[in-house]
Amino acid sequence: MENSVISSVDKQEVDSVSENIQTDIHTEESNPKSSVESWKPDEDQSSSEEGKSAGGEINENAVIDAISTVYDPEIPVNVYDLGLIYAVDLHDDGRVHVEMTLTAPNCPSAQELPVMIQQAIEKVDGVVEVKVDVVWDPPWDVSRMSDEARLTLNMF
Repeated sequence: MENSVISSVDKQEVDSVSENIQTDIHTEESNPKSSVESWKPDEDQSSSEEGKSAGGEINENAVIDAISTVYDPEIPVNVYDLGLIYAVDLHDDGRVHVEMTLTAPNCPSAQELPVMIQQAIEKVDGVVEVKVDVVWDPPWDVSRMSDEARLTLNMF
């Protein structure tokens, strides 16, 4: 007996909701300038939010991992472990600024390495712009290399 009361109440609620929906639909069709407007995202908002990580910030480890995928064509060690990256500045608006150096001013990869680093970082979620500057102060030396890089190159 109790089940039949519940099911009849539920059926009445469903019928009532259904009638309200039908009424709302007919009202919308007959009144095209209803107070309810369709929502469309602004282009600026969608592009600035696209690719953001859950916290809205760029993940520093993800940027370092991306940089670590770039290798100096002449040396079998990535540019991060070589100590060529001096600074990585992450901004809340998705910009990343990198200061790097080269092993020598006449490095044959001087043109391609900054571009390779920029392209690697651009793939990280939340990054909207990357600027890579080559700096010469302080000059690079072997002491900037990670222990792993020294081991790889037999430079203790």
